[in-house]
Order: sequence, then C-alpha cells, then structure tokens
Amino acid sequence: MSDPRWYQEAIIYQTHVRAFQDSNNDGIGDFRGLTSRLDYLVDLGVTAVWLLPFYPSPLKDDGYDIADYTAIHPAYGTMRDFTRFLNAAHDRGLKVITELVINHTSDQHRWFQRARRAPAGSPERDFYVWSDTPDKYEEARIIFTDTESSNWAWDPVAGAYYWHRFFSHQPDLNYDNPLVHEAVFEALDFWLDKGVDGVRLDAVPYLYEREGTMCENLPETHAFLKQLRAHVDSKYENRMLLAEANQWPEDAVAYFGDGDECHMAFHFPLMPRLFMAVRMENRFPIIDILDQTPEIPENAAWAIFLRNHDELTLEMVTDEERDYMYRVYAEDPQARVNVGIRRRLAPLLRNDRRQVELLNSLLLSLPGTPVVYYGDEIGMGDNIYLGDRNSVRTPMQWSPDRNGGFSKANPQQLYMPLITDPEYHYETVNVEAQQANSSSLWWWTKQMLAQRKALEPLSRGDFRFLFPDNPKVLAFERSLGSDTVLVVANLSRRTQPVEIDLSHHEGVQPVEILGQTPFPSIGELPYFLTVGPYQFYWFLLSRAEERRPETPRIRLRSEVELDAAFRARTQLGRALATDLPRRRWFRSKAQTIRHVDVLDVVPVASAGVRLVIVEVEYLDHEPEKYIVPLSLHAGEDAAFIENHDPDRVVAHVTGTEGTAGILADAVADDEAVRTLLELTRTRRRLKGTTVELRGRGDFPRTRPIPEPVRVLTVEQSNTSVAFGEELILKIYRRLEAGENPDIEINRYLTEQGEFRHIAPVRGTVTATTPDGPVSVALLSEFIVNQGDAWEYTLGLVGNFLDNLTTTLESERGTPGRIRHLLDVVGSTPPPGLADLVSMSLPSADLLGQRTGELHLALARPTEDESFTPLPMSTLYQRSLYQGMRTNVRQTLALLRRNRSSLDPEIRDRADELLVREGEILERLRRVSSGRIEALRTRIHGDYHLGQLLFTGNDFVVIDFEGEPQRPLSERRIKRSPLRDVAGMIRSYHYAARSGLIQRVEEGVVGRDPEAIAALEPWVDAWFQWTAASFLGGYLRVTEGAPILPPNEEHLRILLDAYLIEKAVYELGYELNNRPGWAPIAMAGIEFHLA
Repeated sequence: MSDPRWYQEAIIYQTHVRAFQDSNNDGIGDFRGLTSRLDYLVDLGVTAVWLLPFYPSPLKDDGYDIADYTAIHPAYGTMRDFTRFLNAAHDRGLKVITELVINHTSDQHRWFQRARRAPAGSPERDFYVWSDTPDKYEEARIIFTDTESSNWAWDPVAGAYYWHRFFSHQPDLNYDNPLVHEAVFEALDFWLDKGVDGVRLDAVPYLYEREGTMCENLPETHAFLKQLRAHVDSKYENRMLLAEANQWPEDAVAYFGDGDECHMAFHFPLMPRLFMAVRMENRFPIIDILDQTPEIPENAAWAIFLRNHDELTLEMVTDEERDYMYRVYAEDPQARVNVGIRRRLAPLLRNDRRQVELLNSLLLSLPGTPVVYYGDEIGMGDNIYLGDRNSVRTPMQWSPDRNGGFSKANPQQLYMPLITDPEYHYETVNVEAQQANSSSLWWWTKQMLAQRKALEPLSRGDFRFLFPDNPKVLAFERSLGSDTVLVVANLSRRTQPVEIDLSHHEGVQPVEILGQTPFPSIGELPYFLTVGPYQFYWFLLSRAEERRPETPRIRLRSEVELDAAFRARTQLGRALATDLPRRRWFRSKAQTIRHVDVLDVVPVASAGVRLVIVEVEYLDHEPEKYIVPLSLHAGEDAAFIENHDPDRVVAHVTGTEGTAGILADAVADDEAVRTLLELTRTRRRLKGTTVELRGRGDFPRTRPIPEPVRVLTVEQSNTSVAFGEELILKIYRRLEAGENPDIEINRYLTEQGEFRHIAPVRGTVTATTPDGPVSVALLSEFIVNQGDAWEYTLGLVGNFLDNLTTTLESERGTPGRIRHLLDVVGSTPPPGLADLVSMSLPSADLLGQRTGELHLALARPTEDESFTPLPMSTLYQRSLYQGMRTNVRQTLALLRRNRSSLDPEIRDRADELLVREGEILERLRRVSSGRIEALRTRIHGDYHLGQLLFTGNDFVVIDFEGEPQRPLSERRIKRSPLRDVAGMIRSYHYAARSGLIQRVEEGVVGRDPEAIAALEPWVDAWFQWTAASFLGGYLRVTEGAPILPPNEEHLRILLDAYLIEKAVYELGYELNNRPGWAPIAMAGIEFHLA
C-alpha cells in the first residue's frame, strides 16, 4: 500500500502511446515499445506516467473520440500488452494515469449507433442529448470556434439534433440518464480493477445542460462527481481522480468539493500567465492569478503544466491578454489553433535555454504537482504545418538514427513525420546526444527533478509570496516544518538587483540548492541579490542544527521484501547519498554529493544479497561509480545487526502492514563474498540489467573454501575479506573502466617472479559494463603478518621516545642539526643519539632494499608496453615542473583562504610558509633546468608505511592501486621511482610526529607546549636518521641502475622536488580534512627546503 496522497508529491510525465516507441516497426508507437522505455523514465526522475487515450477510436481528435471504453486500439497492441506495461511500471515504482473521456464519445461508439436508431424517449436514445431544434442552451459558449459554428449537429438517421460541446463527431452523453452513470462506473471499474492508479476526467465541467445557464460547472455535475468519488473510495485504495476543468480558479476549485470530489484539478489560468510574466518582465500576472486562487482541501492538489499537452490554452484570459499572447508568442497564424497556440515549449521561447530553465524552475516550485510533456526534457521542436494540434504530437526523438530511433519502419510509414527543421532536427535534438552531454537540457532536467523530489517543501509546503520593490523579480517561499525553500526568479532578459525582506529568517545562512553554495547570513536589513537574465535561485533556509541528516529511510509500497526494496531506486539513491560519506572506503568525502543514481542491481547468491552499482554525482567533481553490496534483513536478524553491528546499517526500510527491516552492508555476509570467490574458479556469471560479472583464477574447485571468513578492518579505500590464513579477497569499491593497476602490477610481478615480496595473485573478478571492462575484485594469497609497517614503525617511535625520556640528559647528547638526507646517508649518528635510534635503522635499511628491488623488477626490459621503461626528457621535466607548480600555487592559495580559521600558533607558522612561496617554486623549477638522465617506469604510486605488511623479519608490498583519488588512467602513467621513495620518506616523517602525538595523548609525554617543543628536535632527528637509513638501503640496491640519475646533483634535484611536492600535497589534504594536523605537513616542507 502506497501513500494515499502520492499525487501530491508526484512528477507526472505525459505521453502518447503512439508517439513514444514503435516495437513492431509499423510506424506507430505501441505498449510494448512504451514498456521498453520505462527505465528511461525512471532514470529521468518522473514518478507517474499519464497516457493520452489509447482506446479504439476513429482518431479524429487524437483518441479523445472514444469508440470503446474497455479495449485497446489495435495499433497500440493488446490488452495483454497493456497489462505487461502496467505491471512493469509498478515494478519500477511508477504510477499510471489514464484518460476517461466521460463527457462525450465518438459518433462511431456502439452507444451512439444504437441511440440514433432507437425510438425517441427510449433509454437507449436517451444515452445522448437530443433536440428537434438547435436553439436550446444558447448561452453555452462554443469551445472550438475555428471548426464549429454550433453546439448542435443534425443526425439524418435520428432525424434530430444532438448536443456536442466539442467536435461535431463527438456527441455528448446524457447524464440525466441513470444508465449513463452505470455505464461510466463500469468503464472506470474496468481500468481500476486492472490496477490503474489515476484517471483524468476529460471535459468534466460540461456533463449537464440546463436552460438559462452556460452549461458549465452546474450543481448536478458536482453531485455526480461526489457519487463517482464515493464509488471509487468504497472499492479501491489510493486511487486518484484528476479533473480537466478549464475554468477560472474560483470555479475550478469547486471540483475538489470538500475533499470528496476530484483529488486533483488542473490550474489552467496559471499556465498562460507564466508566459505572460516572462514576456512582460513583470511578476504581476502570476501573483494576481494565485491571489485569486482559493484554498483547497488538505487532501487535494493542483496539477500545473506549461502547456495543456496540445497547446498553450488561452481560454482563461481576457480578450486583451489573448491578443497580447497571440502577438508575442504566435506571430505566424499557423501557430494558432482554436483558442490557443499549438507549439512546444522550446519553439514558444525561441529556443532560449535560459527561458526554458526559468519556466521549468517555476513549474517545479510553484504550488501544485508538475506535469512534463514528452520531449520537452530535450527541447524538441514542432511542425505547425501538420494541421490541427498534430504539430506537437510527433514521434519521440531517441537518437540520430533513422526515424530518430523511434521506429525501423519506412519513414513514409510513420503515423506522423519527425521534426526535420534545422534548429530542432532529430539528428541534433535527441535523447542519445543529450545523455552523452552532461551540460544538456536533459541532464539539467534530470537534476531539477531529483531536487524537486528531495525537497519536500516544494511538494507539500506552505506557499507565501514576498514583495521586493523590483517588479521584474518574483520571490516566494515554500515552507514545511523547519525547512523553507526560497525561490527568487528574474523574469527579465537583463540582470536585475533585488532587495528582499527576509528579517523573519534573521541569522539563517541561505544555501543555494543546486550548487550547495552557502550565501551570506541573513540580517535585519533587506537581503541583496544580483540575479542574471532569466536566472533563478532556489535557497534552502534552515539553521545548521536543523540540517543534520536523518537516518536514511526507504518506504515501500508493499510488505518489506527483497525485490521491492531494490526496485525503489530513487529512494535507495537518496539513502546512499547520506550513507556513502560515512564509509571509510568512500574516496570523495570532501566533495558535496548532488545525487546518487542506481545504475544496476546484480543478484548474488541465494541469501538475498545484491551488488548495487551506483553513480555518484558531485557539485564540483567528476562523477564516480561505486559497487555497494547490500542485503535486506528483517525481524530478529535486523535487530541483531542494529544492536551488535550498527555500522553495517545503510537504511531503514518500512512497508505495509507495519513491516520493517534494514538494508545493510553485505560484505560481512559470508554467502556474498563466497560467491565472489567462487566466480574465480567456475564459469558462473552474475548478471544484472547492464552489468555482468565473471571471474578467473587458479584456486582449485575441489578445495573447500578456507575458514573462517572475516572482513579486515584496516583503514583503506577498498574492502578486504580474509578466508582463513590462505586467501584474501579485495573488493574494489570504486569502479573505473579498464584494468585496476593493483591487478595489473600484481599479476605482472607474480608472473615475472623476480620480486617475491608481494601477495601472489590467485584470481580476479571483472565486470562487463556499458563503459567497458571494470575490475571488481582481486584474489591473492594471504600473508601471515604482524600488522602493517605503519603500526610497526609507530612502535619504534614510541620506544625511541620512551628511551629518550628515561635517559639522562648528559647521556643523550644532542639531536644534531638538520641536513640533507643524501648528506646523511652513510654517516653515523652522534653519540647518545646512535643508541636511541639503533633499533629503528636496520628495518628502515631493509625496507629501502626491498623498495629498490621492487623498482628494478618493474624496470626490466619487456615486450609488454604497459611496463616498458621510458627515458625522461626535457619536455617531460617541464611538464613535471608545471604540475608541481600548479599543486603549490593551489595549496598555498587554500592556505591563505583558510588562514583565519586556523589556531593562532598554526596561523603564525602558515604566515612563515606563505612568504617562502617563491623559494619553494624556485626549488621545484630546478627540475626543468637541464636534461636529467633517468628512466620512467611503472611504480607503486601510493607508497607509504601503510602499504606494507611486516612479517616479523621482512616486508611485503601490497596495494598497487596508486593514489585512490586520481583517475585510473593517471595512475598508470610511468614516473620516476623516486616518487615512491619520496612517499616513503614522507611516511616516516608522519610516523615520527604521529608517534609523539600518540605519546602525548597516552599521557606518557606531558601536554605542556614547552615540553612538547623540546622533544620535537629529537623526533626530527629520529626521522632524519631513519629516513637516511631507508634511502641508503635503496641506493645500494639500485646503484648504477638506469632508473636513477648517474649525476648526484640531478639525483638531489629530483628527490627534493618529489619530497616537496608530496609535503605540499599533504598540506592540502590536511587543510581540507584535518586542519589540526597541518603543522606536520608544514614542518615537512620546511625540512625539505633546509
């Protein structure tokens, strides 16, 4: 069971079945074609589909001339096709709204054919309204004035006139006949029984006729609608009736009754006034018509649109306003039809993207449920020379292929020609082209619909106009609970200043919603904004404590069960947008998430696990794809996870009948990771809609999977699972097209066999995706270890400090002065210090040797181009300097911006560093001052102490992914091995300072700043001699190898540059994530400049 007021939060997409997609190549769209495109609608972000009439019909009025209420037009398919469409839509969480044309039928309907032949006065004859004279009801207006001269038409068979408010081939039903009521109820029940969610009641104001009236909005009509509503409510749950009442607001509001007639009604008078306001550059038409709009029942909703599907309707305007609209929007008389303008949105606005976005922003933010007409999301054009209102009923433009991807039929066979106007040609304006361009109108629309769904005040919030002095600017608020959305729209073609009284929000900081940009806080004075031509702002006004994210929650339309939970993709995406930043493997914590799209859901095993493939879109960063294994739990299982492992919970799930459960991270689910391991030794595949996983490996199928299975909790950007002490499965959370360097380098070294200090590869899992092959997981041998080298080194620093603080000052000696590391290599520490650092130097020397051996293995000649070494060149050196220079300039600019927010002691150090910017750049410039003879090879790329396992007497190198925040292609670039060396040296520096901080936090070292300052030179001395020992071991192994410059000065230049670059990178990271740690990076820069 869904929300009974789902229509208040809906985003409705209106389309013709025949115009959307042709499945059988007869040139006419059909239900099978429409079903095949439902995923497109889900991706766009709409929540309901409104289908124009699809019943048997002569099609003289686009299907509104119905010949049979309970059948499908054969050109559109069969009833079975409709049922499949309806089920598929519901499976995707889409509501379906159909048409019920209850005012009239086609003159071909069997009811009319029977009536015209039945005796006058008989019940059959009285299904319609007859007269012997055309003079009755003369006060009723003629609606289609361009084609009809009377509301009466002569029928020679009946020998009488019949009443028609629309075309003469559409006779009106006689609602004074109870049998008509019964027939309409039966037709309505037929479709509601099938599961249709909503019904649009066409031309509902004209059901009854009374002499001396306009025959519109009569009391009898409302009495009938109350009966209809009671009938529906008594038999069905959560269904919706939508009134097409093209009336002034005070008349249209009557169709809600007291909440006991129609659930929804179109707000026709608002539509033309949106266009009027933009062309007049004045907000008055919008404010005036909404001021005239009465309050509606709490359970009701307006439906608002930018055109009444076929046209910009001009019935509910004055004669003067209609004349104005014709002059400015329909200069070509061909564009005029009946009392309206038959044009699509883009041509109406002369294809001005700014105006299109402005009007859509108002559609999505003014009170009411928005209706989007098919093709408007890509800015489709029209053909006003087709006649009637067919100008805007042309086939949907999917691609630049034949017939725009709509049909493979002969183009002459299409029900209507495609748009070939040069400006709107289907080869240019189509879904495929716009989906490939993130700056397109399609992507903008998708983003706006996502924001509309995320901002509940826009769907159910209160509405309040604001009245700035500038009439060219429209401003209003939508409020719900503690959240307010402020909308400011410039209706002018020129930039406008505006001051808005927001004193009732004093102290609140507006956040611009689309860019998540904080604006200055609101004070007592009017709030000043400059708004560009046709620009709009959506601001969220809520205090910081009110913006804390709630626990993600997914509400299902059924009981809590697996498939339903993963079909709710929009809600799942919202939940993950909240959850992902909490996960240690999520790489872009510093970025602001715009929204998360669920791209595919891949079933795994029988335990109810799904691999969810998502794309995360950011405000100021390229999109990223991730794999998120999830499982659904209910009852005791869910309670156990919440109580004992709450970090696994991704979202709470609620369903009907009080059912509840949780979605949880499934990596801790043994069955899920076992299935991934099994892929490496079987031919089994896991298939989603667009993604397929397969594996390969050499772990024997006859061997049982080692036990126990446990998730490793080390801090890293992926997730690793150990199987006993034999295998380890690493799951790559971020998905990028191409082979992950971790797999590539590990496999190369495993096959080469010369460097054995790695975890040998035993298998891989790869996904086939629309973007190409993607690495999903790596299966390696488990290395028995005593932890990583970082923890081991922190222990060495702790021992050093313990020994230092217990050694008499007379026996310590002095820490010595800071020297260049290359000058320290091969030297002996001064007396006293030598004893203190003696435990640390052998392991550092050994690590240096292993690093050298790794680099030599990666530099061997090979026919594999991915690993063939390349010589450094002056051009490469210049580009290397440019990259380093950019990093320095950007990081120091960040330091300047953040300076005021730093602690005073850090601020002083920052000032000292900022004045040395020129010195830093000059040191880096030396990289490009002359040719350096050395090789560029594949390297580790993210080399630090955390990337090594300590086995007790040796080191094993792991995680060859490279720096996780960089694109995969960049991580595969060949670089100088000294970049790895610099990374490890910087890691030793962090270990030294972190060890001191750790001892302070443990109380071993006092918190007195002077005492800490006294120990810092000793910690730096430990770093200097340990790093020199590492560097010495490295240089011994690589001596004479072409990977390093033979010239010692060039070696010094290159090493200095990489050390400074790494320390500057660390400074940027700390400023963005841990400002209190920035002094470590600053000290590193100063150290390497010494």
